[in-house]
Amino acid sequence: HRADPYAIWLSEVMLQQTTVAAVKGYYATFLATWPTVTDLAAAPIEAVMERWAGLGYYSRARNLHRCAQLLAERGGRFPDTEAGLRALPGIGAYTAAAVAAIAFDRRAVVGDGNVARVIARLHALPQPIRDCRPAIRACADALTPATRCGDYAQAMMDLGATICTPRRPVCPLCPLEDSCEARRLGREGELPARAAKPARPTRRGSVFYLRRGRGGEAQVLVRTREARGLLGGMIEFPGSAWDAEGDPSGLAAPLPLAWKGRAAPVDHGFTHFALELTVFAATVGREIAAPDGCRFVPEASLPSLALPTLMRNVAAAAQALLDDPAAMSLLDAETLR
Repeated sequence: HRADPYAIWLSEVMLQQTTVAAVKGYYATFLATWPTVTDLAAAPIEAVMERWAGLGYYSRARNLHRCAQLLAERGGRFPDTEAGLRALPGIGAYTAAAVAAIAFDRRAVVGDGNVARVIARLHALPQPIRDCRPAIRACADALTPATRCGDYAQAMMDLGATICTPRRPVCPLCPLEDSCEARRLGREGELPARAAKPARPTRRGSVFYLRRGRGGEAQVLVRTREARGLLGGMIEFPGSAWDAEGDPSGLAAPLPLAWKGRAAPVDHGFTHFALELTVFAATVGREIAAPDGCRFVPEASLPSLALPTLMRNVAAAAQALLDDPAAMSLLDAETLR
């Protein structure tokens, strides 16, 4: 897809904060489903979120769709300069430089994490990458050629991803070994310095898995999160807010039922906090209506819905509880009314 800015843009957005191994399947599915940017623009946002489910950082999918719609209004053509690309929603400095260089062969200073690591080792920069980004950019700018810019950008990315890796770089295979100051000093394994990770607070909450009916006709209660914010636009099972205290007694239950709770919470890690969700489960008859803001969907359809990984884990835990009543502890029904 060397000459296709759409395919390049899609890959760069998907690869943000995500590994190639995790992205490959999603990337192939997206291109098969929406081969052009106008195809993506015409797709319902719900379908885009469903295809993205499990890849994380869901604002990327919303921005991807919004950007595609704007490009479709302009005839489906991408700007061919960094400045033009930066003006589009969801495209930052790194993505703009990568698309400009790889799709349009523009001279652009590409600086993803892999490239930054290569540059930091080449110059034996002692600080963590986040503390010396201006110096890394200046060094990268000095190395960036005026021709074959796309080839150079991809070569540097691949070098960092496959040879100049964070741990145990394979220096004897590196074409830059003789020019690498960190290698000369014998410090290639310790540079760049690793920044201390800030402690992540723990938030807690409750989540409620309500099954209506039985067997192949069973349905479950879901709702859609607000478009903005964490997991925005994704489908979830109703639950409480996520805070330091949580909702261990299940007071946020969507209906006054005899909910049964799982002793061990479902754990999930977000970038800035760890989450512990207490899972409650219950079954009701077909006559029960969904409360405001919620809806019932076929339980069999859950694998194809826009459920984030967290909610897929909740579903697995709740289904195991419902299918093995001995594993559940009955809570006081009055507590949840």
